[in-house]
Amino acid sequence: MEAGFDREWRIDELLDAVTLGRTMDALTALAGGELAVLGADGGALWGRAGEDMARRPLVLELEPVGQLAGRGVAAERLAGAAALLQQLMRVQVRYKMASSLHLEAVAEDYESLRREHLKLQESEARYKQLSAQLEVRVKAQVALLEERQQMLYEAEKLASVGQLAAGVAHEVNNPLGFLRSNLSTFRHYLTQFAELKKRLAEGDAAWQALDLDFVLTDGEELLDECIKGGDRIARIIGELKSFSHVDHSTEEYYDLNECLRHAANVIDGQLPAGVELRLELLPLPGLVCLPGHLNQVFLNLMRNAGQAIADARRPGVVRVSSEADDDWITIRIRDDGVGMTPEQRSKAFEPFYTTRPVGSGAGLGLSSARNIVLAHSGRIELDSRPDAGTTVSLFFPVPRK
Repeated sequence: MEAGFDREWRIDELLDAVTLGRTMDALTALAGGELAVLGADGGALWGRAGEDMARRPLVLELEPVGQLAGRGVAAERLAGAAALLQQLMRVQVRYKMASSLHLEAVAEDYESLRREHLKLQESEARYKQLSAQLEVRVKAQVALLEERQQMLYEAEKLASVGQLAAGVAHEVNNPLGFLRSNLSTFRHYLTQFAELKKRLAEGDAAWQALDLDFVLTDGEELLDECIKGGDRIARIIGELKSFSHVDHSTEEYYDLNECLRHAANVIDGQLPAGVELRLELLPLPGLVCLPGHLNQVFLNLMRNAGQAIADARRPGVVRVSSEADDDWITIRIRDDGVGMTPEQRSKAFEPFYTTRPVGSGAGLGLSSARNIVLAHSGRIELDSRPDAGTTVSLFFPVPRK
């Protein structure tokens, strides 16, 4: 509906037949005569119009929209009735204009809301698409990060293996060195016995000249040393094999004290000068575990403890203790090295965090240790103070019978 500020209204538009009838019944009673309402074209809208009736124009603005006719009605009463009818129509005009404005405003608001709703739907569709794309990208990045993190963990393992290999090489080289020296000397002794064969005619004089009594005595000692050296190499290889558990890739029932002893035997020759390793082990119940993984944890923690003492530039002791109660197996590795600040301690288990110089470590030792301990349903705690040393405590649940 148009608002109609400039349009010409008709009486039948403003007053429907029922309203017009009720209104005219009331005006007729007030006027005391016969009334009729005529439209702009002169046709009767209500009542019966006659030529003898007096007439009053009905004006809303400038032009008449109809007439009020009367018979037997005083002029002033007819004028009053026309005025009342005009006023009623003007009220209806204002009402209809206000109603039209309200409907137009509501329609405009509805259209505006509809447009906004469409925009929101488009935005929602775009956001869903972006969200899906972002989820794909996030998954790809997470996969990439996990792959790179795994690569770094593998690099840390290789670094540990490299340090272990260097220590083992040093341990093996010592007996290999005197094995080679002793065998070379013994080979020289054999040439002396070959010379004796040529001089058997000289008898005892040749024996004495070649000093074969010393050769026999020293030769026995050389062979004994070679046997001991071979046994030492075999023991080192056995410790290394037990440490790595190359023959056992599945979980087994194991005594953690044995893991600690294996790790101590491997690390003992690799600790910095002035660092002593002490084991204070109490009997422990067996634990279903991956010994090779726990060996690596204990080795790394012992190595870290030794390095912390070396960084303090003073002699010190790495104490490794074990104990158990009804609920937990507890392993503690203590050092009296440089210790950690509260800030360093709060970040110690974060992957790639390290206080070592660049190139001295990837910062995955404690992070890897925590992951391995958690995989065994245990927990790991760190207590450290600057210049007072560090204690790493590991707790494993006692198996229920």
